[in-house]
Amino acid sequence: MALFLSLYFVFVLSLYNSFASAVIPPFLDGLVENGDFEEGPKASNLKKTVIIGKHSLPKWEINGLVEYVSGGPQPGGFFFAIPRGVHAVRLGNEASISQNITVKQGSIYSLTFGATRTCAQDEVLRVSVPGQSSDLSIQTLYSSNGGDTYGWAFKATSKVVKVTFHNPGIQEDPTCGPLLDAIAIKEMLPSKYSRGNLVKNGGFETGPHMFKNFSTGVLLLPKQKDIISPLPGWIIESLKPVKYIDSKHFFVPSGLAAIELVGGRESAIAQIIRTVPKKFYNLTFTIGDAKNGCHGSMMVEAFAAKQTLNVPFASSGKGGFKTASLKFQAMAARTRITFYSAFYHTKLHDYGHICGPVLDDVKVLALRN
Repeated sequence: MALFLSLYFVFVLSLYNSFASAVIPPFLDGLVENGDFEEGPKASNLKKTVIIGKHSLPKWEINGLVEYVSGGPQPGGFFFAIPRGVHAVRLGNEASISQNITVKQGSIYSLTFGATRTCAQDEVLRVSVPGQSSDLSIQTLYSSNGGDTYGWAFKATSKVVKVTFHNPGIQEDPTCGPLLDAIAIKEMLPSKYSRGNLVKNGGFETGPHMFKNFSTGVLLLPKQKDIISPLPGWIIESLKPVKYIDSKHFFVPSGLAAIELVGGRESAIAQIIRTVPKKFYNLTFTIGDAKNGCHGSMMVEAFAAKQTLNVPFASSGKGGFKTASLKFQAMAARTRITFYSAFYHTKLHDYGHICGPVLDDVKVLALRN
């Protein structure tokens, strides 16, 4: 009897484990299915570059005029830069591509995608999941080599979400529209406080997926475009995005990642922390350059309560950093700390590539009164 009960228990436990592993989606951090579009349509489903058939692009559903293109010179004198591979898709007037992705209901996810405009000045890319969407203007090119990459976050309201990329524009040339060359997804784990530090994710170690084979950083949209921040703990509270950079492709003062303030005074990042009114605190942070050819006299301005600090940094674009500190007295139970770049910068040998100072290792420690 005891042997039977033991075997029965083992059977039930193994059945439970099998069921649980089948039901709970894995932690996502990588390309979605055929996210680099290297698996193309059959030749019979292509009319020149136009994809024929709603399900002809493997793992994707298409609507409207969607082209399957290769990098390099194009008819009409255009050149398509596809830095992360060979193939990409271009969305014509009112065209879209979408994919159903299994997720954990209630969790936060970020999408990382390579996108650039092709032949129209006012191109817009709409990114959406059920109940949430954002219109991304891709008029400004931050990377002259076509490597602009964006991050966008959402909260999963069901176990399967339909992710859609849509071109809402109507151009004179119906094929004009944004180019997508890579799409990835990452589950965003809740950020935690490090010991003594009142700032969440102060080292920017938690952020969106980074492409490994090629990266110009990930542009994080302002809060009016991105309701849920793809950078946990932080608010992008400006007109222009900031750039999330990694230590593999850039110089980062500390850890694996940092923020590059690429939009001057139009590119600001902030966090609201818990404080005790009238108590004194010390804000410390590191600034530098990303070793990406960004040069000149840089200036990062920091704000905390009623205190302001301007920190200069002379950059030769070859990497380097300095640490600054700001003592402030809290006025309320919540205090906003904010950082932005005072100047606009471009690369030394590429004036079409917008860049700026790097921010890292932000800490707020309570002082003894």
